[in-house]
Parts: sequence; structure tokens; C-alpha cells
Amino acid sequence: MTGFTFTIEDRGLQYVGAARIEGPLVVVERIRDVGYDEMVEILDPAGRPRLGRVLDISETQAVVQVLEGTTGLSNQTLHARFLGESFRLPVSRQMLGRVFDGLGRPADGGPPALSADRRDVNGLPINPFARRYPREFIQTGLSAMDGMNALVRGQKLPVFSGNGLPHDRVSAQIVRQARLLEEQVEFSIVFAAMGVKHDVAEFFIRNFRDFGALARAVMFFSLADAPSVERLLTPRVALTLAEHLAFDCGQHVLVLLTDMTNYCESLREVGTARGEIPGRKGYPGYLYSDLASLYERAGRIEGSPGSITQIPILTMPADDISHPVPDLTGYITEGQIVLDRDLFQRGVYPPIAGLPSLSRLMKDGVGKGYTREDHAALASQLFAAYAYVKRVRGLADVIGEEELSPLDKQYLRFGEAFETRFLNQGEYENRSIQTTLELGWDVLSMLPRDELHRVSDALLKQHYREQAVAPAAALPGTVA
Repeated sequence: MTGFTFTIEDRGLQYVGAARIEGPLVVVERIRDVGYDEMVEILDPAGRPRLGRVLDISETQAVVQVLEGTTGLSNQTLHARFLGESFRLPVSRQMLGRVFDGLGRPADGGPPALSADRRDVNGLPINPFARRYPREFIQTGLSAMDGMNALVRGQKLPVFSGNGLPHDRVSAQIVRQARLLEEQVEFSIVFAAMGVKHDVAEFFIRNFRDFGALARAVMFFSLADAPSVERLLTPRVALTLAEHLAFDCGQHVLVLLTDMTNYCESLREVGTARGEIPGRKGYPGYLYSDLASLYERAGRIEGSPGSITQIPILTMPADDISHPVPDLTGYITEGQIVLDRDLFQRGVYPPIAGLPSLSRLMKDGVGKGYTREDHAALASQLFAAYAYVKRVRGLADVIGEEELSPLDKQYLRFGEAFETRFLNQGEYENRSIQTTLELGWDVLSMLPRDELHRVSDALLKQHYREQAVAPAAALPGTVA
């Protein structure tokens, strides 16, 4: 085993040598006064510093996770200095309009963030008694969300996607269009991307810049070619700045985290290197609590006018919604927006699935005083009618469409119009909630009045169109 020495320097003890280096981990022995989650400065053979943090400690050794990778480090020549504090981020309102790497260092050629206010990126637990219940409808301009799966201020509502589906385009559209309905207040945007490719990063930067959103956004990118363990700090860095903007500056903040599956893969990688007993599909047993420590940093606090609304985006391996990452995310968050591959292949954008998608807080942010009094009943009836369409389509696959009853054929026409007129819209089309609700009544009026059991007679008298709307023409080819 390598021998250890330490030297006294101006900034504290410096340990020379390591017991072993395994993947992203370095084991340092004969430690003194080292704490869990403490930051470490490690010098490579060229004298360049790399950041690390303490993952595990015992009486004699510390396991250090090197955030910038261990490539080129040597057991004999490694120098480590424990810095006596956890990872801290300088936070400032002036960070808006800037682009940073996954650790909060400038990636846009600008100067480092200058602030005397340095916050622990792990945050502080919010007293449950101080939390305000999420309310106030957020208009995203997407009918599939606003009409049936409404987002509420202070909510955490994830997007479940799959490889090749347009979750990047959908999330960029939400960022461009999101606003509070009555106050006409735009959100400040905190965007964190983990493990994304360079072209995806360029898409978001270009999109935000071209449509004027970059001035009110701050972006953190841990790219695919960056060390994977860096991704474990990136969402914490982003949420630390979001908390400053929301609860110190009083802003409404929309946080997008993509791709949380890449974050969880890094968590599994570190767990494997530490020799932890794996849980489902090799993920560590604490995956649930780790995700909760991120998702629960959304919300509203008594005494602060600001809020944090969170949209985590994750890709489901093999479109498996029972995979541990979407499964556990669904338990922690208040619903999910599910992108459907069949809709996408048929040219529907955004391909938001009508039935698996759900916003559990929608009931608290829509209706009279928020959107319109018919909103909740209309959404419920659209869900019920579309569920019947799914059953009729299954029956048609067995017996053939020509054998269906006239009523079932009406439902098929409704289903086509619902997908091609209500769900489908342009990538740069921003629909008001009034437009969305009127479109909902248009397609619902294709069904007989006595089939609409979830809408009151008063609402039917006010909104039902006695003459059915003709079904829309078939859409052109599949969206690229």
C-alpha cells in the first residue's frame, strides 16, 4: 500500500499519495478532521486543480469522488487538500442571461459569477408548515397540457419521454410560452442539462436567444463528454440559484432538468464503484430519497412572493414507464406528461398521450377565478370520451370498422379530430386558454349531446354546438 505524507500549507493540510484509485473515486488514508460531503482540491501531475467531494469517511480514510474524472492521476504523485466546506455556489441575479458548465463555471466566455453570497448546493429542507399550497394556473400555450393536464405554480410535473421523441422541442416551447394567466408575469428560467450532446445544447441556447428567452434564463450544461460524476452536482447547482431568485429576489422561477435518467445513471455508476449493494436494475437503494432531495426543492413559501415550478424531463429506456427512474419519479411528483411514440409517428405534435398523462394539482388551479368555470368538467369529459375511443379502436381491430355501430363510428371520428385538431398544434403556436377550451368544445360537439354525462346541462346549453364539426383532414407525413 502506498505510504502517505502530508505537508502544512497556507490553505491547510495537503495529503500526498492515495491508497487506490477506482473509476471516479480516490481513497485517501490517515485523514484528520475530514467531514462528509466536504470539498477536496486534487492536483494532477501538471499541477492543475480538480474538484472532488467526500462520499464516505471512516476513522482512517476518506473516499473522494473526483468531479472532473481521475484520468491521469497517480497513486504516488496525487496531492489532495480538504477545503473544510461543502460545495458552494456564488448566487446573484446577474447570472441571468449567462451560460455555465455543470459546476457553475462560465461557459460563455464571460467572467465568473461575482457574489459574496455563496450557498451550499445541497440546500436546506423547507419547513412543511411554511409551504404554501401550489395554486394559480400556468399557461404553457399547449392545448394538451393547458386543457387536460394543467400546470400549477409551485408544482413539480415531469415529462416522461423516450429516445427519438421531441421532448427537447416540447420543453423549449414551454420555456418560451409559460406565463401566469391573470398577472401576465413571465417566468425566470433556470435550465440544467445533464449528459446532453453538443448539438442539443446548441439547440437550446440558439432557441432561447432567438426568441428572447435567454435574457431571463440561466443555463447549466454538463455535456456528454464531461465526466459523468459531474452530473450529480448539476441539478443541485441549478436549484440553488433558483431558490435565490425565488425566495430572495421574489421571482417566479421555472426549472427544467434534463435528462434525469442520465443523472440516475451517474448515481448508479458511483454506487457500483463504491461497492454498494444494488437495488432494482442496479440502481442504489437510496435512489428514491436522492430524487426526492431534488424534486422537493420546488414549491412556494409563506412570506415570499416568489415560487419554483419544476419540470424534470426523463427518457424511459425502451419506453418502459415501470423502469425505476420514471416509476420513483411518479411517486414523488404531482403527475406526469407522457409523450406517445404512436402519436409522434402519425405526425401529431406535441405527441402528449391523452390517457397516461396526469396533473394531480390541476383541480386546484383551474375553474372559476383561475381559468373558466367549464374547464374542469370539459377536461373530465374529454378524458372519458377519449378513453372510449381507445376501446372502440381495439374492437375495430378485431371485427373491422364496418361492423361497428353508428355511435362507435362517431366516437372514431371524434378521436381523429381530438388528436389532429386539439392535441396537434404548431411548434411555434401559442394558444390561449380560451382558444384551447373552445377547441375542446368544438371536438366534443361531434358526439351526441346525451353521451356527455360529465358536463352539466347548464354548461351544455352554454357551450355545446348543436351542429357537429366536420372531422379534420388527415395530417401530412410524420414529423421529422
